[in-house]
Amino acid sequence: MILLIQYTLIFASVLTLVALGGCISEHSGVINLGLEGIMIMGALGGALTLKYISPSLPAALIVLAVIVTSMLCGLIYSLLLAIACINFKADQTLVGTALNMLAAASATVIVKTINIAENPDNVSSTVQYVQTKKALVMNIGSMQLNWFIPVAVIALIAAFVMLYRTRFGLRLMACGEHPQAADSVGINVYKMRGFGVIISGMLAGIGGIVYITAGVSEWKFEVGVAGFGFLALAVMIFGQWKPLNIGLAALLFGFFRALSNVYSGFDFLSALNIPGSVYNMMPYIISLIVLAFTSSRSRAPKAEGIPYDKGSR
Repeated sequence: MILLIQYTLIFASVLTLVALGGCISEHSGVINLGLEGIMIMGALGGALTLKYISPSLPAALIVLAVIVTSMLCGLIYSLLLAIACINFKADQTLVGTALNMLAAASATVIVKTINIAENPDNVSSTVQYVQTKKALVMNIGSMQLNWFIPVAVIALIAAFVMLYRTRFGLRLMACGEHPQAADSVGINVYKMRGFGVIISGMLAGIGGIVYITAGVSEWKFEVGVAGFGFLALAVMIFGQWKPLNIGLAALLFGFFRALSNVYSGFDFLSALNIPGSVYNMMPYIISLIVLAFTSSRSRAPKAEGIPYDKGSR
């Protein structure tokens, strides 16, 4: 049971961070379907930081370095989406899909190149971070939790305050609802949408490193992040683009994802003789069921996905 709680909180943290990123981007008016790819690039930056940083450094410094690197990688990669969709008004769905495909291939090539440079016989796409991964763990009683869990909670609170209690957040949401009206009162829609995508990239980048360090001490980048970027989009829609609802939805989806990791430890589940692959599919099956029953009542930002043309009214 303790292990189930641990994994639920960790996976919920991933989904919260990435779904919040998608939420902020869509509130600005840009659909970020590239969350999966941004997660991969953030995970790559964080994993390489864990690999090369000295394990003798204080744990707090290691965690901070990993977070900053993952954020920067996510930010830089999300700029491709921002430039293509905001400056050049490209189709947001196509650009996001392209970013997802490009990320997995790019990360694999980068890791293989690094591994071959260090050892010509090593052609794997795996990054190992065994020594420094322990710095990410904090012990609370009999539970081993991840330092990224409080980071996700802080991000959740910060996103709520930013969107509903600050001038910046209100302007951001105005650009996703009525960009022409926002422009008429002096708000730079292009700039606000750019900020939305950048913040989205930073959060998704952190989500990527949280995901790959959830239970292992190495990661093979050819496998990507197993569709967690798309699962986060389901969490965002189920949460109705509201930060607090997203946090609750992330716990629900995180529970079913965690169940696939620990079901063998429960006798009553093992007695059912259900193949492990079924438990692995459960989060995605649940997302389909949930969206089928809730999508008709979903209210997305009105101007999301529509390139802004300053000359149109």
